[in-house]
Amino acid sequence: MTRTDDDITPGGVYFEFTPVGGAVKVAAIDAATGIEVSVVGPARASQADLQQLALQKLKARLKAGR
Repeated sequence: MTRTDDDITPGGVYFEFTPVGGAVKVAAIDAATGIEVSVVGPARASQADLQQLALQKLKARLKAGR
C-alpha cells in the first residue's frame, strides 16, 4: 500500500510533549506504522506550532520510506 500525505490525519498520529529545561521535545508517532520522529523547540513556542513542525517531519519521513 502506498501512503500519501492525505493518509496522515491528526487522528492517525500520536503526539507527546516533554519539557526539557527551556525547551520542549515533541514526538510524533504514526499510529499505523509506529514510525516516530521528534523535534525540539523553545518552551515559549505554541503547542500548535511545535505539533505542526513534528507532523511535517513525520510526513517527510514516511514519504522517504525509511
